[in-house]
Amino acid sequence: MNFQATPMKISDLADNTGEWLRGTGAESDIVISSRIRLARNVARFPFLSRANVKQKRELEEIVRNKIKEAEITSDLHYINLANIDPVERLFLVERHLISREHAGGEGERGVAFGKSETISLMVNEVDHLRIQVIRSGFELKEAWKTIDDVDNKLEKKLTYAYSSRFGYLTACPTNVGTGMRASVMLHLPALGMTHHIEKVFNAVMKLGLVVRGLYGEGTQVSGDLYQISNQFTLGKSEPEIIEIIESVIPRITSYERMARKALIAESREQLEDRIWRSYGMLKVARMISSEEIMHLLSQVRMGVNLGIINNIEMKTLNELFILTLPGHLQKLEGRELDSQQRNIIRAAYVRKRLEEI
Repeated sequence: MNFQATPMKISDLADNTGEWLRGTGAESDIVISSRIRLARNVARFPFLSRANVKQKRELEEIVRNKIKEAEITSDLHYINLANIDPVERLFLVERHLISREHAGGEGERGVAFGKSETISLMVNEVDHLRIQVIRSGFELKEAWKTIDDVDNKLEKKLTYAYSSRFGYLTACPTNVGTGMRASVMLHLPALGMTHHIEKVFNAVMKLGLVVRGLYGEGTQVSGDLYQISNQFTLGKSEPEIIEIIESVIPRITSYERMARKALIAESREQLEDRIWRSYGMLKVARMISSEEIMHLLSQVRMGVNLGIINNIEMKTLNELFILTLPGHLQKLEGRELDSQQRNIIRAAYVRKRLEEI
């Protein structure tokens, strides 16, 4: 099975989004998505930080060809990141198909993914291979079933760097063991508004989990979107890591729902005013910054979940969180834009999407 005969263009993705943004799945009013990543390296090759140009090129060719042979999905496309421009790489980061480290790397490296964008395979990222599965809602077990199947297919084609004592060997010591990072993206506006968010996250961190922003490690929280993931992978099996996260998330979603009920009971008019003002801004504003759009969409998304606003689908709001980011706006326009141009085009794009409802 080869990759798709017709190479995919990044612009082909600009008007659509992946399955993980469709707004379905368990707890999807609060849980945006569930993601699992596996870090893998090819035996007898140095880690990328120690590999020379020739070794990186050889690795990219080997792993790319083995992905082809593994017959993972029928619609897999492969993009060589060295052959696309920085805006297109930013677009793929915003789409959660590659990491920021992958986008900013050097030399031969690429990514394979299907039309649904559920599966992504990063070649020569931080490790030789990063396998990712991302699904809509609270679906960690389903994501694990899918990624385990993909990993098994690839392990038949590639000899992984593995130690009987330590498990899978990875570039980052915190990934040694299972090599697995499981994360859940949550929308928690009410906990932020009631100032209970820190208390909840302090409890989460005591369980060995970490809280990060929309794009993981080193990123700021925006739009009340948080990623909760395991910190270490050594000493626990994959099902054990998933079980820990699965035991915590329902408690957090329960706290968020209680916070929303408290806001309605204690200050309904102020809450409704805040939500409708945000909706009004999205419908009429002529310039909106990246930071402001995340805040406005967050408020409106909560309004939809509370039944205050009834005419917008969750899928539309989830998509707007991504489609209004800088890389996406520039691909939609087909040109590079400065900050002010992006703010104007972002506002126009949102107005158009809301007029279509």
